Amino acid sequence: MASNPQHIAILGSTGSIGRSSLEVLRSHPGRFSATVLTTNRNIDLLEAQTREFRPKAVVVLDPERASVLRSRLDGLADVLSGPDGLEAVVRRDDVDTVLSSLVGFAGVRPTAEAIRHRKRIALANKETLVAAGAFIMSLVREHGVELLPVDSEHSAILQCLAGEEPAQIARLILTASGGPFRTTPPEDFSRITVEQALRHPNWSMGSKITIDSATLMNKGLEVIEAHWLFGLPADRIDVVVHPQSIIHSMVEFVDGSVKAQLGLPDMKLPIQYALTHPERLPMNGDRVSFPRLEQMTFFQPDRQRFPCLDLAYEALRAGDTVPAVLNAANEVAVAGFLERAVTFDRIADIIRQTMDRHRPVAAPDLSDIIEADRWARREAHACVGTRAR
Repeated sequence: MASNPQHIAILGSTGSIGRSSLEVLRSHPGRFSATVLTTNRNIDLLEAQTREFRPKAVVVLDPERASVLRSRLDGLADVLSGPDGLEAVVRRDDVDTVLSSLVGFAGVRPTAEAIRHRKRIALANKETLVAAGAFIMSLVREHGVELLPVDSEHSAILQCLAGEEPAQIARLILTASGGPFRTTPPEDFSRITVEQALRHPNWSMGSKITIDSATLMNKGLEVIEAHWLFGLPADRIDVVVHPQSIIHSMVEFVDGSVKAQLGLPDMKLPIQYALTHPERLPMNGDRVSFPRLEQMTFFQPDRQRFPCLDLAYEALRAGDTVPAVLNAANEVAVAGFLERAVTFDRIADIIRQTMDRHRPVAAPDLSDIIEADRWARREAHACVGTRAR
């Protein structure tokens, strides 16, 4: 048992990544301490997590629900609320590592605040780097912070690059499952239901990322994230569809050699690797059985059927505030689909229209990025026909 456990703030502990993170903590008692847990609205699960893990503080984004939880816990943990509460807990002296598994743009400000206070970052919130990559990475360099990816694809690349020289990298190859509609005729996209889109063939994830996987926007966001994490331009980051999701990503080197990281589709492995890097700890569970693998297949992504992928590449190449606009428009369009206000095939159209109307701001600071996000949400809501929140 470790004498000095790693004190972790899990932002979004009631979500899919947060719950898997707590499974990792359970499997290594004494190695980790859940010092902070947070939720958007799910106070029932957060209460149960608090009673099990005994964090020092919890945050509920919804202030009314925070008040309810405060009365239930009766002093068991400090209860804070709202975005200010998130920023307050990442500043705590008793937090070593911030694992951000928040959904969407909401992760940008608390991640930036954690970096300013020199916390180690385990990042599962890809939208932080998509919307504010240049700003976040400049903060990382300024404060000498270690930022480690939790996404399985970027964790795979990080593992493949261990011991390698950056100058020897030819390209990164991100794998995509292709989602549930890889072979669906485009003329049927307008009839895709929410229930169909939420049935991912390999992974169990939250609703937003599951829809992003179905449109291939998730892979587009990962391309932008990979650019900021590993410093390669868009034309050296490729995507290949690998329906079995056994190879999580690959790195090709200048001599033509390719390294791949393999594993079953289980987020606990990349979560644990981010928390323990560069060390590896034992992990229970199923392992890849090569004799039982019937096949591993690979395809080019169908960019006509899934235009969101090209939209992401376009945003990355444009830079400035365009990726923030892409991200905001996508969040609104996906929410509109989940609320049945727009059809599946309209998601890419809404993003396209919003990007086309945007006037980029060069070398944006955080206030510029926040304003671009707000502007894009208003524009996208107008396209969807819903009211901006």
